[in-house]
Amino acid sequence: MRVHALLALFIIGVIPLLFFSWEILNTYDKTALEQKKSEMQSQGSSLANLLTSSGYLADSTLAEVNTEILRIASLYEGRIMVIDSKLNILKDTYGIEDGNIIISEDVIKCLKSSNSIYRSNGDYYIEMIVPITYSSAKENTASKESVGVVLMNFSTKNVQSIHTILYRKTTVLFVTTIILILVYAFFYSGVFTKPFLNLKKAIGHLTEGYMDDEVKVDGFYEVQQISQSLNQMLQRIKNLENSRQEFVSNVSHELKTPLTSVKVLADSLLMQEGASEELYKEFLVDIAEEIERENKIINDLLALVKLDKAASDMNINAIKINDLLEVVLKRLRPIAKNSNIELIYESYRPVIAEVDEVKLSLAFSNLIENAVKYNVEDGWVRVSLNADHKYFYVKVSDSGIGIPEEAQDSIFDRFYRVDKARSRGTGGTGLGLAITKNAVHMHKGAIKVYSKENEGTTFTVRIPINYIA
Repeated sequence: MRVHALLALFIIGVIPLLFFSWEILNTYDKTALEQKKSEMQSQGSSLANLLTSSGYLADSTLAEVNTEILRIASLYEGRIMVIDSKLNILKDTYGIEDGNIIISEDVIKCLKSSNSIYRSNGDYYIEMIVPITYSSAKENTASKESVGVVLMNFSTKNVQSIHTILYRKTTVLFVTTIILILVYAFFYSGVFTKPFLNLKKAIGHLTEGYMDDEVKVDGFYEVQQISQSLNQMLQRIKNLENSRQEFVSNVSHELKTPLTSVKVLADSLLMQEGASEELYKEFLVDIAEEIERENKIINDLLALVKLDKAASDMNINAIKINDLLEVVLKRLRPIAKNSNIELIYESYRPVIAEVDEVKLSLAFSNLIENAVKYNVEDGWVRVSLNADHKYFYVKVSDSGIGIPEEAQDSIFDRFYRVDKARSRGTGGTGLGLAITKNAVHMHKGAIKVYSKENEGTTFTVRIPINYIA
């Protein structure tokens, strides 16, 4: 990771530096040549005016003018030629072409157009041709006529020399800056990756089994956020582990209790020599009840394990919820009748939803059966069904004993009983509401409880009509 960070920081630093260096050199070349061109144009125009005003084209021996021409040529380390309209070379600062005739397309073009012509010949010299003009009046119009040209050929060696010096200095600056960037990138990549390495060590420490230690990594904001998320996940794992241990402990206790009762009953029966047949029957009935209780616990545990599986095990079908509730109520009416409990069913509209019929039937059965079991004598249980465009709602209300307010947050925990003695007396295992909650959550639904002691309880279940995995 540090190597990748080092490369990234190095590239980020070098690319702007390369662009900056190239821009400096390129800008200098353009600026220097433009400045040279401007100076040549100015010097050429001044010289052309001097030649016109002094009458040099008629008398090329004027010493002052020749001295000025030589001064300008020397100043720019170049060559100047003065040419008349007949292409005769009146003055050559090199002294080579004096008196000769020049044949040049650019010179002829300049004489005809009276416009300056600029040429750049490679990287060694530049050429400027400036017309020598005078004003004349013809047919009441003012015009300028070219009577000659000044041809200037100046070297660009000084520009190239400065470019070379600038290139060397830029190279030195570039190399120095690259070294500094490399040092900085190496240092900062360590600073950047250190929190992540510490985070890796902390996670490795956790994987070795030290789950009680908190992950604490100082560094960037994002690393701190990851650290907090890990601590939250760790806390959840701890809670799950505690819940698992508590669940195992509760299962052991709940399964052990009926077995202990069976053993006590069997030992008591064995200790009584010559016991009557009626006594044997009485003890065997008690033993059968304890075995049945054990069987209920095991069945509920199996149901809970099945509900804990992934949602991919859901067998979703579109069914009529009205019919499902009627089947559940029909199965529970005999139990309600034995306790003289009135079962009331209210359906406000037909509801068709995508659900797992078996799991949802188990959830509603648990709710309604609990409402019957934990009711008062001659009480009632009201089951209602309603729906909107998105959810359907099942409400199970009773006139029973109610649930204490301090216990309402725990009733969905596995093996939790509000009144343990009464729960065992009604055949409860403490798993019914846990099974119900799991089944509802597997349908992406929600379940809420409203209760007051000695005034009854209401469970409200909300399930989406269209199941989304």
